[in-house]
Amino acid sequence: MSDIEQSPADESPRHLRTIKSFVMRAGRMTEGQQRGLEQGWPRFGLELADGLRDFDAVFGRRAPRTFEIGFGMGHSTLEMAAAAPEQDFIGVEVHKPGVGALLNGLMTQHLGNVRVYSCDALEVLRQCVADASLDRVLLFFPDPWHKARHHKRRIVQPAFAELVRQKLKVGGVLHMATDWEPYAEYMLEVMNVAPGYRNQAADGRCVARPAERPVTKFERRGERLGHGVWDLKFERID
Repeated sequence: MSDIEQSPADESPRHLRTIKSFVMRAGRMTEGQQRGLEQGWPRFGLELADGLRDFDAVFGRRAPRTFEIGFGMGHSTLEMAAAAPEQDFIGVEVHKPGVGALLNGLMTQHLGNVRVYSCDALEVLRQCVADASLDRVLLFFPDPWHKARHHKRRIVQPAFAELVRQKLKVGGVLHMATDWEPYAEYMLEVMNVAPGYRNQAADGRCVARPAERPVTKFERRGERLGHGVWDLKFERID
């Protein structure tokens, strides 16, 4: 689970502005994480200020491209990138220890198919990613904002769905996962009425856990305690 509490895009599809896209949490840096930031950032780091990017040029090839919102400590990102060297991954996270951990992992495992932003993921989508250029967008275990008065802070909102739809290719997939069933129900409410999407679940609800999504330590611990995890996949159809 990411240590970043994502909050929603503004409801207005015209502006698609965030109220505030994350809440920083303090974290101490390990030696490996600091090494990742110092040595890995020049190679793998990308800057929001550079604006719209040609990711074929960034990666030096044309390949299926995944955009991950809030990768936490980067464990799942590393596992996915190592398992699919023919694919490219763009990960976004504001929590510096997590960014450092992922960068250190990329160097240690000699992986070259990941690039990293350390800023607001929704701003990266708006400013840096061309329309209809992504094959997948991943949102794994975002903060559910349990209290009803905080639901407006949830990242999954109609404006978020529209922003992601714009950036996905037709046939591309938004894959979300949560361990909080009420949030899964809320995601379904938002996404089942979002224009331009098709729910890939045969029953119009959740899909079985996809093999390509790594099982995290957090998830394993939850399973031992009897907690469930819900995966949702929505495909852009127009």
